[in-house]
Amino acid sequence: MTELLDYVHRVAADAALVATLPLDPEGRTWSRLEGPGGSEAWLIGWPPGTGTGWHDHGGSHGAFAIADGELIEQSLAAQLPTEGWKTLELAEGVDRQRTLPRGNGRAFGPHHVHQVLNLSAQRHAISVHAYYPPLPLMRRYSRTGPVLRLEQVEHPGEWA
Repeated sequence: MTELLDYVHRVAADAALVATLPLDPEGRTWSRLEGPGGSEAWLIGWPPGTGTGWHDHGGSHGAFAIADGELIEQSLAAQLPTEGWKTLELAEGVDRQRTLPRGNGRAFGPHHVHQVLNLSAQRHAISVHAYYPPLPLMRRYSRTGPVLRLEQVEHPGEWA
């Protein structure tokens, strides 16, 4: 995970590369990058008010760093079972939130469930993400209060 975090910080600091990402005022944009050691990486643009929704990374380790703007990460401090459920009631105290301004980043393990948001009303954010092994799938969830519901499982061809 240290290698992924070092990589996303290095790329996020590369202003010339970050400037190559086209930004869309309506939706997220992304560009695939060559990550270190067989990982996959993405440069992602976040228009004001956009986010990912709750998801995981199919068992991959990951890291991301902010190249411009600020992102909010909301995550769960609990390891969820990966199979055999559609609805879970989360225990009290599992919610975490962190604000990540430009230059900040974080790494996470294979069971990480989170959502990432650009809450700015006016400013794009740009971030760099890397995953190892390359994402085998992503599970998308909806959440109402403490109830987390598995909504969809996406495979690589569906988001690239």
